[in-house]
Amino acid sequence: MIDKRSFETLEWCDEGLRLLDQRQLPEKKVYVLLKTIAEITTAISDMIVRGAPAIGVTAAYGIVLGFREHGAKLDLTPLYNARPTAVNLHWAIERMEPLLRQAESEDALLKEAIRIHEEDLMANHRMGDLGAELLDEGVNVLTHCNAGALATSGYGTALGVIRTGFAQGKINRVYADETRPWMQGARLTAWELLQDNISVTLLVEGAAAWLMKQGKIDWVITGADRIAANGDVANKIGTYSLALAAKVHGIKFMVVAPTTTIDLNCQNGDQIEIESRSEDEILNFNGLRIAAEGSKAWNPVFDVTSADLVSVIVTEKGVIKFPDTPEILISSKPSQERI
Repeated sequence: MIDKRSFETLEWCDEGLRLLDQRQLPEKKVYVLLKTIAEITTAISDMIVRGAPAIGVTAAYGIVLGFREHGAKLDLTPLYNARPTAVNLHWAIERMEPLLRQAESEDALLKEAIRIHEEDLMANHRMGDLGAELLDEGVNVLTHCNAGALATSGYGTALGVIRTGFAQGKINRVYADETRPWMQGARLTAWELLQDNISVTLLVEGAAAWLMKQGKIDWVITGADRIAANGDVANKIGTYSLALAAKVHGIKFMVVAPTTTIDLNCQNGDQIEIESRSEDEILNFNGLRIAAEGSKAWNPVFDVTSADLVSVIVTEKGVIKFPDTPEILISSKPSQERI
């Protein structure tokens, strides 16, 4: 059963898929109803929905809608190319496609999409439990971007650990980077945590290392959009900088992601395609020009943190310290040992 919260990131109904438009938060809580696979593809590429697990679930429902329009011969190429870095998108399509090609009705497709949705939610809760076991009492944590209920089917990956840790009384204070240029930390993470009455302190990315220097951080906890076979992690731009600063200051670095985010066909982080977006996202803010006319901008959306900078990867199937290969990670038993 898909549990209910004060908000739903995505919700299936007979007419189609209802998505919370994350571009409108925190000022407005607006839902859009998508009825076609073209609308789903646009919603993913235009960041109405974002976060690797949520993108995967959205794509699964999009294939159901695509079957309604085009039948079993539906062309999945535009959907596949909607966001290049998040592996969950491709994983969900590859899981749904065999059913699509032999489908005579949408029933089996819808059941599979719902199953993907529910599996992701259960994985979030499991990761929350496993990650929280690693925390000592009274820790301060720093997170980056948004890896919460808004980025998943509900509860969250990194924020799932933070939610569980906070509920258990282990987390004293939560810090969040603003996460420029889309400000997912300021707009989404802060909003989401406050929905659960979890206090959060925002900081600009450039302040994180100095905060660590003050001894104010015990753990950095992030999500991931793709994990390579050697344990390298692609995540929102700025994650690599946090990992370097954490290493220098002796701070533990936790990556929380479902096994669907692991790409065993990708040997290392150098093989991960890094999405770049329009320079206008940096040169403008809320429709206003903030950069000098004539200036250019470089706008990679993700970066890669090498495995040697990661203290632990937490998945729904277990945790591993100082990861080498996800094959070990996938087969590992949940660890009770503190790092």
